[in-house]
Amino acid sequence: MISNYEKHPFTTVKGWEDTAICGYQDIMQTLKKHYEQSGKTDYCMVFDTYPGVDDKEVLRAITYLNPDCIIDMRQVFQSEEVLAEQLKYHLTDDRVFGKMYFGQLKDLMNLQMLEQIKNQIKHQKGLTVIYGFGAYLVAKADILIYLDLARWEIQLRYRKGMPNYHCSNTQEDVLRKYKRAFFIEWRIADKHKMQFFDQIDYFLDTNQKDCPKMVPGNAVRDGLCQMAQQPFRTVPYFDPGVWGGQWMKDVCGLDKNEKNFAWSFDGVPEENSILLDFGNGRIELPAMDLVLYQPKKLLGQQVFARFGAEFPIRFDFLDTIGGQNLSLQVHPLTEYIRKQFGMSYTQDESYYILDAKEDAYVYLGLTDQADPQEMFEELERANRGECTFDAEKYINRFPAKKHDHFLIPAGTCHCSGSNAMVLEISATPYIFTFKLWDWSRLGLDGKPRPVHLEHGKQVIQWDRRTDWVKKNLVNAIDIIEENKAYREEHTGLHELEFIETRRYWIEERVVIQTQDTVNMLNLIEGESAVIESPCGAFEPFIVHYAETFIVPAGVKEYCIRPEKEGKIGVIRAYVRTPRA
Repeated sequence: MISNYEKHPFTTVKGWEDTAICGYQDIMQTLKKHYEQSGKTDYCMVFDTYPGVDDKEVLRAITYLNPDCIIDMRQVFQSEEVLAEQLKYHLTDDRVFGKMYFGQLKDLMNLQMLEQIKNQIKHQKGLTVIYGFGAYLVAKADILIYLDLARWEIQLRYRKGMPNYHCSNTQEDVLRKYKRAFFIEWRIADKHKMQFFDQIDYFLDTNQKDCPKMVPGNAVRDGLCQMAQQPFRTVPYFDPGVWGGQWMKDVCGLDKNEKNFAWSFDGVPEENSILLDFGNGRIELPAMDLVLYQPKKLLGQQVFARFGAEFPIRFDFLDTIGGQNLSLQVHPLTEYIRKQFGMSYTQDESYYILDAKEDAYVYLGLTDQADPQEMFEELERANRGECTFDAEKYINRFPAKKHDHFLIPAGTCHCSGSNAMVLEISATPYIFTFKLWDWSRLGLDGKPRPVHLEHGKQVIQWDRRTDWVKKNLVNAIDIIEENKAYREEHTGLHELEFIETRRYWIEERVVIQTQDTVNMLNLIEGESAVIESPCGAFEPFIVHYAETFIVPAGVKEYCIRPEKEGKIGVIRAYVRTPRA
């Protein structure tokens, strides 16, 4: 089959055509002109960075400016040993889970050294360059450049050996590197950059090695404002896994030579990036920049009041077609995730079956004979390698077919079996999976995959047994409205979860109100669809099969229709609010 799935979706920024500057030579020439044309004898150029930027690459390019002084921010931070002691409560000994860090970037710095450098800058003559994570804190900039970086690119760099910021852990377990970034580095970096986001003169994109792009700060900020008023997609990424399948290779046009693809994040602003197109170049930024900069227009007033500047919904793919079962798992209750990890809400989710083979199935909820003590004694023996866990004795196994929807409120044991293509619709905190049993497998790194029986034991809801699960969690579908143009169905989620999902079977067109809450959607059936504004507020937006897209709350009203003849299917998720 020929895939029409767009792997590099972008948003065209209007009014800022041809403002991208590409390549280090032209970028540094542009910055040097600012200095020369300023008429100032003493000039301060500040390059603040997101942790993970290749400092060596950028500092090499900065030598073209021939500065009189370069301040490298790494000298301002506490030593690696001091930071390890300071952060040990948040880092924990666990491979996967840490505790959210709510402090400031200055907490990690040697404040005496910071003051010394501030005083040095006051008396410095000529061109001074301050470079690195936190550079903005040192001095008022004559020109301020910010180097942002996509989180997926950071993760890929970890795999290639990049250490965490100001660390020497090049050979450390990638899960531990990611943990430090997720719970600490990214939290303080996002908080830091939003202090001066409106002051940035240029954004410098270094996601591609030796292929930088720079765009004026006003152009980027205007681009984010434009995105918050129209449908858009985030840039998906794909990753192999021990249980991965083959479906995404065909549908998403991926490399057929890879063994498998297990995951795709397509609609997870916490992790995905966005591409802004300026005609002569595209700049890649974390999608969180949009969430942090335009939270009310994007999320809606009520969602922002409840969650703050966080995107609370995620869509991702789990491909087991031609693959294996996922790990048997459970997610924490809200009270548990708050006390243990510092998160304000938990990983409620659902499995929408986008496609399936005839023998596909889903494990969900407890059987009537499942005894807690007996089940965990067997899990402990199985995870020690003394036996094989008899999953079907304790966990219900339901057949799964295309367009089934299985609801999974936190505390419910579950996993997808092989030969299912799952569109996972869930709350954003995706990292908090307590694996109970992983079918005696090793991970792709050759190590046992982490299992967290003690956590799981604390959160499993033992009253979610066969009859309750069938009634409440398996295809709880009701028709909301039906006419010749479309049928609208409620498909979930469960009343314990804050996300509402609606499915539309559309032959002509349907008009949808955002209800002052951000909408996330996926084209689950049909080749392509057109998203339009009834009043012409944005240009028609085309999506293809299996693509996830976001409609900001500020759009207010939009319509969906097939691009060509025939019926299409769309699943829509949004946060339940009094208005919605």
